Amino acid sequence: MALIRLALPVYVELLTAVVAVGLIDLLWVSGLGDRAVAAVTIATSAENLVLGVVLAVTTGTTVLVGRRDGRLPTAPVVRTAWLLCAAAGLAVAAAGVLLRVPLAGLFTDDATVAALTAGFLLVSMAGVPVFYAQSLADGIFKGFGDTRTPMRNALLCNALVVALDPLFIYGLALGVPGAALATVLARLVTLAVSLTLLLRRTSGAAPVPATGGAAEQTGTGRKATGPAERATAGRKATGPAEPEPPARAHAVEILRTGLPMSGDFLARALAGLLMVDIVGGLGVAALAGYGIGMKIMLAGVMAFYALRQAAMIRTARTGRAGPVLRYGLATGAAVAAVLNVVAAPAAGLFTGDPAVAAAAVDFLRWMTLYLVPFGGLIALGGVLQAEGRGNRLLAATLAGFAVQLPLAALLGSALGATGVWLSMAAGAALSLAGASAPRAGARSSAPGRGPRSTRTAAGRPSAR
Repeated sequence: MALIRLALPVYVELLTAVVAVGLIDLLWVSGLGDRAVAAVTIATSAENLVLGVVLAVTTGTTVLVGRRDGRLPTAPVVRTAWLLCAAAGLAVAAAGVLLRVPLAGLFTDDATVAALTAGFLLVSMAGVPVFYAQSLADGIFKGFGDTRTPMRNALLCNALVVALDPLFIYGLALGVPGAALATVLARLVTLAVSLTLLLRRTSGAAPVPATGGAAEQTGTGRKATGPAERATAGRKATGPAEPEPPARAHAVEILRTGLPMSGDFLARALAGLLMVDIVGGLGVAALAGYGIGMKIMLAGVMAFYALRQAAMIRTARTGRAGPVLRYGLATGAAVAAVLNVVAAPAAGLFTGDPAVAAAAVDFLRWMTLYLVPFGGLIALGGVLQAEGRGNRLLAATLAGFAVQLPLAALLGSALGATGVWLSMAAGAALSLAGASAPRAGARSSAPGRGPRSTRTAAGRPSAR
């Protein structure tokens, strides 16, 4: 149940983030016309891709903080992570601002849409450092076992976007760039709140021995229950301690741990674009139905990613996460069952075209074969990431796409859309087999595995 307690706030956070980026801005700019909607769709999709860059820092930091919390100082890792985040944010922001016009032109031939997209990107790309900083702050909280604070941050940001969008888009007559400005300002306010909470949480704790948690320090056998003790145990260590590695070593370890997750994200984004091209060859109805079906399915898929983050956090902090694969497979089956029930009415909310609705329903029902192995794969990925075996997950993902994409083209020409959906199931099953196959004599490569403190090895995680 500890895994579920960690995963539920992450699920809400992920759904909220999807709503903020994908729906709120679109809803408010819809009054400006179809071209404005198209521009925001393109721009927010591009912004989603740049998230893949910072994932290397945020996930690596979450894992390393989780490993150290209660045993070794976390401050050196956190300091290094902020430096990496700043460097990545400034580099991506500069490139995005300078290349915004050609980037917009890659996605549309309509000059008006391209100009509106470039205007949105000018603001949103300049705000990438804020986006990255908030992502890292959330990653640090998660390393301390706290998944509720990132959830609250996401809810706050959404509320601010809802309030600021109409003000900037219509009240100040800024149009499409106003939507981007509202989002950046909402993230900036959220970041200020988040950093304040993080500073409170990481200050004022009493030192604990490097070999144990606060419970061992007091000799009472109790778990530490105060917020500061939960968050900062291990920040200072008494007694003999090994010299702290230089910042460069921490940077290498953060990136080595996080890069496979970043690669997995970017590989999925690229494969998604290629799948759009393949499905587009089957006709407009098939492509529209695929797009609608993917949007509906996203709400369920977020549960898999919530499990992955929870498994990553718990494995990093305690060395074990429970039957993660079984949870993932069961969640996949549950999501598939729900989608089969709601497929027709949900598709009807997005389109009045019977052919498009039928294509969406057909997609969602065939996805039963895909969602079960995909749920297991994504959940298991959290354990592999925390154990320092993220490269295995990335290799399994790439192997699955190496089969899925050519198979989609082949079966699509022979069986139509059904063949494409079958290729997705085959790719997910192959990836799961590659990620979960046992290795003889395999051992976790996560450094420093050893007895955890009683504070982190038992009881409820510090998720408050």
